[in-house]
Amino acid sequence: MKQWFYALLMLAPSALAGVIVENPWAPATPLGASVGGGYLVIRNPDGTPDRLIGASSPVAERVEMHVSVTQGEIAKMRIQQSLPIPANGRLELKPGAGHLMFVGLKQPFKQGDLVPLTLRFERAGEVNTKLNVERLGAHRHAH
Repeated sequence: MKQWFYALLMLAPSALAGVIVENPWAPATPLGASVGGGYLVIRNPDGTPDRLIGASSPVAERVEMHVSVTQGEIAKMRIQQSLPIPANGRLELKPGAGHLMFVGLKQPFKQGDLVPLTLRFERAGEVNTKLNVERLGAHRHAH
């Protein structure tokens, strides 16, 4: 019995390996805005790739995953069904690139607020975090 317990403990770190969410933030939104953006870094310390397959928040009707694509001089946002996170790698969602779009805001993002967010991953399952709301017009990089 003891050997089984110790064997389980030895397997636990790899069995419980998941993603790490860093620097979650969002700029404040103007009063009456129906959409808002969210940014963060997702690290995958595991040796197996993962995918961000969805997100949700109680402050919005839905949360979409977008990437920005430039064609000529025109930048367009494209909805993504999933975003890859490489093994032992990272995914950075930042202004002008990939981001989360909160659609149908139920309330504006106000500086100093914490916006609850649930991220869904193919392998890691659900991860809850909160976005720190910064000043209106904030445009920093998540690093």
